[in-house]
Amino acid sequence: MNVRNCRKCGKLFNYVAGPPVCPACRDALEKKFQEVKKYVQDNKGVTIHDVAENCEVEAQQVRQWVREERLEFSGEGVTGISCEKCGKAISTGRFCDKCKAEMTNNLNSALPKQKKEAPKQKKDPKDNPKMRFL
Repeated sequence: MNVRNCRKCGKLFNYVAGPPVCPACRDALEKKFQEVKKYVQDNKGVTIHDVAENCEVEAQQVRQWVREERLEFSGEGVTGISCEKCGKAISTGRFCDKCKAEMTNNLNSALPKQKKEAPKQKKDPKDNPKMRFL
């Protein structure tokens, strides 16, 4: 059994996977996420700092949700999030569409191509040299 202290409240809990946060703090964080999500949907063009101030959540937490692709800001709002590879401003995730496509192509070219095997031909029973009875 893996027991850890919660990063938010300090309580002991049975750690299974993911960030070391107890179930109560995880539920509270999820409620806060739903509140932030609704605020972003209702107020087009808001920035991360506007969301942090109005929803009483840290700007770093909002950035994390954007990086995880749980939140996406409209193109009008300045998110302050940039592509980790080229630095272009993006609205969600870690990489821009161009860099995602480039990495996908690089990975696909690195994998060896599997050759399709020719379908096996069925042997004609008449060509079989075994003895037959009529």
